[in-house]
Amino acid sequence: MSITVNIYYTGKNGSARAFAQEMEQSGTAQKIRAEQGNLRYEYFVPMNDSETVLLIDSWEDQAAIDRHHASPMMSTIAQLREKYDLHMRVEKYTQAEDNQNDKEFIRE
Repeated sequence: MSITVNIYYTGKNGSARAFAQEMEQSGTAQKIRAEQGNLRYEYFVPMNDSETVLLIDSWEDQAAIDRHHASPMMSTIAQLREKYDLHMRVEKYTQAEDNQNDKEFIRE
């Protein structure tokens, strides 16, 4: 069962966007995408909040998240969060195995 973590990074004066740009340009985000068990690692900007960046981070299971959290990559991420003085709000979801009831509302 996959797990998706939504992390909302909020800062001031464009710092959340600068953080996401540095994560991408430094290759850090790509290294995370290459970690065993990572399914998705993407940044988005909410239309109504220019000081927040949303990270959608999906993993195969909790063991994959635990490996990621124990990796040296977390030190790099923590240093960048400090550099840009970001605050975070986190939501965690598990993937529904059966969405048959929703099929009529989903256009593929």
